[in-house]
Amino acid sequence: MTLMQMDADNTLAYISLGSNLGDRAGNLLLAVRGLIEADLVVRRLSTIYETDPLDMDTDLKFLNMVAEVQVGGTSPTQLMARLLRIEYSLGRGEKHPGPKEPRTIDLDIIFFGSQVVNSDFVTIPHPRMHLRKFVLRPLAELVPNFVHPVLKTEIVELLAASEDTSAAHRWSPNVHAKGGTAAGAEG
Repeated sequence: MTLMQMDADNTLAYISLGSNLGDRAGNLLLAVRGLIEADLVVRRLSTIYETDPLDMDTDLKFLNMVAEVQVGGTSPTQLMARLLRIEYSLGRGEKHPGPKEPRTIDLDIIFFGSQVVNSDFVTIPHPRMHLRKFVLRPLAELVPNFVHPVLKTEIVELLAASEDTSAAHRWSPNVHAKGGTAAGAEG
């Protein structure tokens, strides 16, 4: 194995996961399982956040998180294709045709190492990630000092400067199952 192959094998990608239909937590779990079954090494997962829908035609709250995955020799295009297969296997497609509709699962590549990709199939870094608290909060848990390869700004700085006023609270299944709100939940 050459040094270049080793670097490709060690590339870390960050994937945003979100669900606001059905068993939201179960959908996230199934998506993580799908990542593993797609031959990705899931290294770390952020906390799950309950978030308001942003720019969508629904009031159904999301559960969101970020996964850090080691992609092996997978290209950004191949990773996007794998994510789409996971989404469709979990019921996204004909039932939820529009981008502003509720969904069982939504998977987006936020970063693929420090690569910048702009094709018809995938754009990396995700073009709106820096505007979305539901991505920035869990991402800041995993890689607070990662520098956005286009904006040249650390994740914690992007979060601090975010103008997104939507709610993004740590989710607790035990508290929410009782219909309460988490005491001291972060906002």
